[in-house]
Amino acid sequence: MTTAPPPRPPVDPRLALPRPAGLRSQLTTPPATVGPVPQPSAWERRWPGATGAARPVVLGAVAVAAGVSASVVPLDRPGLGWLVATVAGAAALGTAAVTRPRPAVAGPQSPPAAGAAGSPRVRGSEESSTTAGAGAAARPDATGAPGRAARLVWAVATVALVGVGTVRAAGWLFAICLLAALGTASLTVAGGRTPLGLLTAGVLPPIASLRALPWAARGLPRARPGGPGVGRSLASIGITVALLLLFGLLFSSADAVFADLVAQALPDVSTPGVFGWVFRLLLVGAVLLGGAYLLAAPPDLELRVGPARAVRLLEWVLPLALLDALFAAFVLVQLAVLFGGSAHVLRTAGLTYAEYARGGFWQLLAVSALTLLVIAGAMRWAPRRTRADRVLIRLLVGGLTALSLVVVASALYRMRVYTDAYGATRLRLVVATAELWLGLLFVLVGVATVRLRSGWLPRLALGAAVVALLGLAVVNPDRLIADWNVDRWQRIDRLDVAYLSGLSADAVPALDRLPEPMRSCALREIAAQLPEDGWRAANVGRTQARAVLGPDLAETGATACP
Repeated sequence: MTTAPPPRPPVDPRLALPRPAGLRSQLTTPPATVGPVPQPSAWERRWPGATGAARPVVLGAVAVAAGVSASVVPLDRPGLGWLVATVAGAAALGTAAVTRPRPAVAGPQSPPAAGAAGSPRVRGSEESSTTAGAGAAARPDATGAPGRAARLVWAVATVALVGVGTVRAAGWLFAICLLAALGTASLTVAGGRTPLGLLTAGVLPPIASLRALPWAARGLPRARPGGPGVGRSLASIGITVALLLLFGLLFSSADAVFADLVAQALPDVSTPGVFGWVFRLLLVGAVLLGGAYLLAAPPDLELRVGPARAVRLLEWVLPLALLDALFAAFVLVQLAVLFGGSAHVLRTAGLTYAEYARGGFWQLLAVSALTLLVIAGAMRWAPRRTRADRVLIRLLVGGLTALSLVVVASALYRMRVYTDAYGATRLRLVVATAELWLGLLFVLVGVATVRLRSGWLPRLALGAAVVALLGLAVVNPDRLIADWNVDRWQRIDRLDVAYLSGLSADAVPALDRLPEPMRSCALREIAAQLPEDGWRAANVGRTQARAVLGPDLAETGATACP
């Protein structure tokens, strides 16, 4: 017979050991069901974004640049303020590029130190966390992100394009340069090497501005115990602004010269002016913040279309060979016209030389553009497996490229004859510049055809377009148009004064050569729209126009013409 064990004495609850919380949860909580891990989309793999926080120095640089840009940009005309705003923005983005986290070099991983697994993660490590995009930036050749040299070239091109507004008064030219500057700025921060990557880089900045908001919010300074809070910082800023306004108003009321200086230095403080300033501040700040985000977490823009199906030999050789023959026949006709002159054209076509040139330029411009598409298709689908294939590509595509250069030269010659007969205009000058750019493209295509490598061609084509646009700004188009038409008037005594009066202030030195009353009629509208410029709207073209007109500025603006 067994005896029962003696009963346990009661345990004091105060002396009982607490059960670990983790053990309690493991005993009471059933294990979670493990499901399939969601896979990131192709877009997320290309651009995972930043996982850390924006650095305070980057946010401060963006805020300062946005404030400067909102204060100095003259929205109604080209001027120095545009260049100042661009330089300020470039400095802010340069700060973001310099301070972005660098990826650690991959190597053998050492085991974590004792206690490292349980140590709390500090905020500094979150700021310097390496993202997939940052790692991509370290290998620009593998991801399409621009290297330092390419980034510097696009940045200089952006500043140069915006700087056109400081030296040229033509608003239409400055508008084109601004649009081009937006594209080069996108390439500065996003990059891209392939045609698809370059197009994607142009649409990423607006998306980056939205994705940058949480990244910037994580980087805002937090109030620390015992330290100055956000409220105290705002109060300090408010007191500073109030003191500057108080003493500035007193000094302005005491001295008229100082008052004029303050009026030129400060932006419009009216209610519409303040609202406009706030809108510009937010807009520029969002754009710069998006650029900083792209620099901190660059996307992978090595986007390429799938491999093309190689066509058979006859399928691409026959159309290219016949097209080469057609181009060669046209080139022979152009040589006959060039050496035969206007008599040959009048005898064979029944047209004057000017009418002949006028009727063919636009068609030749279309031929040049379409030929580039044909060459691109041939370079994509033509096989290159054997040496004979590569020789045929070089002969047929290279021959078509060389003949296309003759077509470009013919189009430019026709435009020259056309302009001599009917006068120079902005449209004719811009189209001639575009034709020159197409000619440069054909030269680049010829080099790519000989080498059978064209990875560098898309970026260089865009660079050539920027060079062509800057070259157009260097020749001073409005003054060139005015000089051309004045010289033509001296030869044939025909002048469209109404058209010349619609040019910008850049044309004033050329129009000043006309005799009265044609001079006053041509300069009347320009002089009437020649306001005084503050330092924000300082412009070399308008300054030279005022110097030419001198004391006759008011009289010229009031001249009555039929």
